[in-house]
Amino acid sequence: MKPGSVVVVNFPGATGIKRRPAIIVSTDLYHSERPDVILAVVTTQTAKSKAKTDYILQDCSSAGLKQPSAVRIFLGTRPVTEIIKIGELSERDWTEVQKRLQISLEV
Repeated sequence: MKPGSVVVVNFPGATGIKRRPAIIVSTDLYHSERPDVILAVVTTQTAKSKAKTDYILQDCSSAGLKQPSAVRIFLGTRPVTEIIKIGELSERDWTEVQKRLQISLEV
């Protein structure tokens, strides 16, 4: 697993746990020292993804996603053993997700 990988995972959310796609946003260094990954949620509710920190993916099918989708900077962690990789973000989508992470986090 690497940053920008698209995975499917049981992701805890505001209304309980839901099986959903997510994007790995943690680094290779993090992965070398931890048994989990940091994830950003993917949603098919693109019409509601209007925040400055949301991003509508441009290359969904090449990322392994079956529907138009958006990334929301709603973060969580899950053990590597619980995730299934389905694809990779395109370079342009990963660059835009990284921009949203930068404006979302005080680092």
